Amino acid sequence: MAEHWKRLGLVGYGEVGRIFSSGLKDHFDVVSAWDVKFPGDTSGSRTAAAAAGVQAVQSMQALCAQSDLVISAVTASNALAVAQAAAPHLRAGMVFLDLNSASPGTKQQAAQLVEATGAHYVEAGVMTSVPPYGIKVPMLLGGAQAQALGPWLNRMGMDVKPVAVEIGVASAIKMCRSVMIKGLEALVIESYSTARAYGVEEHVLPTLAETFPSIDWDQTGAYFFSRVVQHGQRRAEEMRECAATVHEAGFAPTMASAIAAKQQWVADQAKEGVFSGVAKGAPWQDYADALLTARTGKPPDA
Repeated sequence: MAEHWKRLGLVGYGEVGRIFSSGLKDHFDVVSAWDVKFPGDTSGSRTAAAAAGVQAVQSMQALCAQSDLVISAVTASNALAVAQAAAPHLRAGMVFLDLNSASPGTKQQAAQLVEATGAHYVEAGVMTSVPPYGIKVPMLLGGAQAQALGPWLNRMGMDVKPVAVEIGVASAIKMCRSVMIKGLEALVIESYSTARAYGVEEHVLPTLAETFPSIDWDQTGAYFFSRVVQHGQRRAEEMRECAATVHEAGFAPTMASAIAAKQQWVADQAKEGVFSGVAKGAPWQDYADALLTARTGKPPDA
């Protein structure tokens, strides 16, 4: 079946959509994309698609009409909405590959919509940040067609592993991991910023190194700050899906909800321009100082 999937369609032409369209386009006869930012092209995304040899279409209907494999790569909060928008235009035999970070329940709802059309729904749990891996980012697949799709995608240079026929297993693995990883980001940002405010970071970080000597806590701090500042909104939406995952399991999502709030707070600070003066590749102290300056109105050393 996979050998007949010759036309690729991307829903979402952000960072992930661009990476996957670029990495896979040589394996398809046609590569198309649809993004809500295309109308008016105020963000330049449609122009970027054309420059990359990707057909920027006018609607979801147009995308589905000229695709055999549709990859949904949007924000977590829009995962179900994309399935709802695509379903009326899907055909029997098509594949809808959902890369979005959503709860098992959300993925199951999306699967019902897609599979009611005769199309195949395959969920993907993307297990780490797409950059710097590109299309080789490790992914877990779930769904009735996961076993058929997996080897075919791997031959294109991807790194996917089918883990279940049931929808929700791959997402559960992804979401449980995200509670830990995004939680570490939130903890580092809160701990480091507070340590910086009290001027005790030179005492705190060495104790972390004693307890966890395999981690470079300065480098990790800089990386965590930079990723959350850049992608905090997306991370906050994912963590709200993690909270839904915990809730679906019957537990109170105490930690997941708190992590979502912290990620959202950093995203809001970034939107307000708090980090505008922080250079790319800056140490974590520069990010913490930007937060302290925003709080006090003056640099920490002033």
